[in-house]
Amino acid sequence: MDSYLAQLRRDVGSRLLLMPGAQVLAVDADDRILFQRSRDSGLWELPAGGAEPGDSFRRTAAREFSEETGLVVAEEDLVPFASLSQADVHTLTYPNGDVVQCFALCFETRRWSGTLRPGADEVLEAGFFAAPPGPLHPPTEVVLRLYDVYRETGVFQAH
Repeated sequence: MDSYLAQLRRDVGSRLLLMPGAQVLAVDADDRILFQRSRDSGLWELPAGGAEPGDSFRRTAAREFSEETGLVVAEEDLVPFASLSQADVHTLTYPNGDVVQCFALCFETRRWSGTLRPGADEVLEAGFFAAPPGPLHPPTEVVLRLYDVYRETGVFQAH
């Protein structure tokens, strides 16, 4: 079954769409962060994706995290720390020409189950790293800065 976004694309083509979504910053016991390398861009990023009809931000985050990593996170183990919505940072143009301005709620998790198995249709490789393993997707750079401020202050960050 096609995603909500794929259904919309049939009607509007590649023109700009506004899309709610969520990202998950997973931190392991050694304070390493889970990064994945995108099949679309080859850049490293956090597990993320768009909402489907009926989804909440937490449900979107948990579903996308599982689809892209093979790991399972309980919605109650997702802690919101930031939002990302500025058009200059979070407007994405995909290789096929589709354009999306994303509005994402960013979650931290330190609990999940399962074995890391990157989703082959979207992810080239994935792992936990003390520092980003390579060039980052620009919105991921912003999310990491927001996360640093959140950890220092305990205050939710809006960007």
